[in-house]
Amino acid sequence: MTYVEYKQLNPFQKFAYNFKKFFKNLPGAVGRFFKTIGLAIVHFFVGIGKGFKNYGTTFVKGDWATKLSYIIFGFGDFHKGKYYKGILYFLVEVLYALFMIFFGGSQLALLPSLGYLKQYDYEDADGFTVTVLGHQSMQILLFATLTIVVTIVVFVVYISNIKDAYRHQVMRENGEKPTSLKTDAKEFLDGKYHITLLSFPILMISVFNILPLIFMILIAFTNYDGNAHNVLFDWVGLEKFGDLFNVLDSANKGKTFLGVAGWTLIWAVAATFSNYILGLIVALMINKKGIKLKSVFRTMFVITIAVPQFVSLLVMNQILAEEGALNLLLGTRINFLGGEPWVARLTVILVNCWVGIPYTILSMSGILMNIPEDLYESARIDGASPYKTFTKITLPYMIFVTTPQLITQFVGNINNFNVIFLLTNGSPTNPDYFSAGYTDILVTWLYNISMGGGKKDYGLASAIGILVFIICATLSLIIYNNSKSMKDEEAFS
Repeated sequence: MTYVEYKQLNPFQKFAYNFKKFFKNLPGAVGRFFKTIGLAIVHFFVGIGKGFKNYGTTFVKGDWATKLSYIIFGFGDFHKGKYYKGILYFLVEVLYALFMIFFGGSQLALLPSLGYLKQYDYEDADGFTVTVLGHQSMQILLFATLTIVVTIVVFVVYISNIKDAYRHQVMRENGEKPTSLKTDAKEFLDGKYHITLLSFPILMISVFNILPLIFMILIAFTNYDGNAHNVLFDWVGLEKFGDLFNVLDSANKGKTFLGVAGWTLIWAVAATFSNYILGLIVALMINKKGIKLKSVFRTMFVITIAVPQFVSLLVMNQILAEEGALNLLLGTRINFLGGEPWVARLTVILVNCWVGIPYTILSMSGILMNIPEDLYESARIDGASPYKTFTKITLPYMIFVTTPQLITQFVGNINNFNVIFLLTNGSPTNPDYFSAGYTDILVTWLYNISMGGGKKDYGLASAIGILVFIICATLSLIIYNNSKSMKDEEAFS
């Protein structure tokens, strides 16, 4: 279809054309996405290959002190007069060696088996019960993960030590002297000040985010069920991922995953676009010229947001209960939250509109007030109707600006724990599901089988978390990379 033919279509035909075009191009977009991932993996291994090449080249070109740095950290720096840095590198090596001898090495040795000595009790000669502690798989996995992370950090320091030794060798060959401690300290307060500021936050992120994340990913490959912290558990490979896609499993884990994942996507789409469309409509009404008391309406929505969301959801839970205020007012006994599945699902979508639309209204109002007025002036001079102005200026501009926000809201709704948990807690119960109800989404199901009162399976919960991340990351990147906001950043500049 040519550009002229497209322009002659009415809005409904354009929508149908773009809808068809989107799904027609979707396989190609998915293919390009995975092709990009494949190229990134190839570049990663190529980079590793170049690293090994540089490693060998530096050894060949290095002098005896640089070569000795391959074994003794910091020797090259110490030999070239960079004493403080050489000492620091050497201390890292010594501390790492002590760490591995007295702690890390034993933990890594137990990692393949996750322990084998069981805890047991016996009576001593005096008749007292003595407990002999065995291996604790949870601790072994945690400490082994910590050891691996520490080893990676030390390896980076090791490579840095070699590069630094060779760099100072070249400096000496060129007649230059290494910088002093005072000069380096001043540099970290000036040109490298960003490193000084970000070092501590990065360390905290690594300790409290990255390390637990790696640990929980590894849990997905075990059969840990959370019964006790001193129990032994084993590696099971991809068994938990297989359970999620095995619809013939007697425990119904596969059936539950497919059912809950389908409802999660329906919920995310409905919750995202209902908030977006209704929020846009209300924002247009408030910001329309001639509307009085605009500040009052905006203040009302701000007050709505000021009430904590969990409070609003708990109140709505009581109002919509079978014997709640709404049923008393209507003189009925409709079970909005735990009766018919379709009623409960529709209810959570409507309540989500109640708590979510005010945020959309405020963000939309800010964008509407920043649309260049000269665009509307030009449209009025050309005789464009209000409908034409909306479809040609307002709506394209709003979609262009808010595409990243839409993606964020979509991903947020996939992981929208609060609305489901506080409103229905997954009700009504589905007897064919594994620890899940009709309104449970993936994140609440994950909670049920890890922290809830039903059957627990930490490995399965971790596998669900990994799949949720893959789904969110894949959809976000595909949609954003194919949006106009990405392809044509200067469209409304």
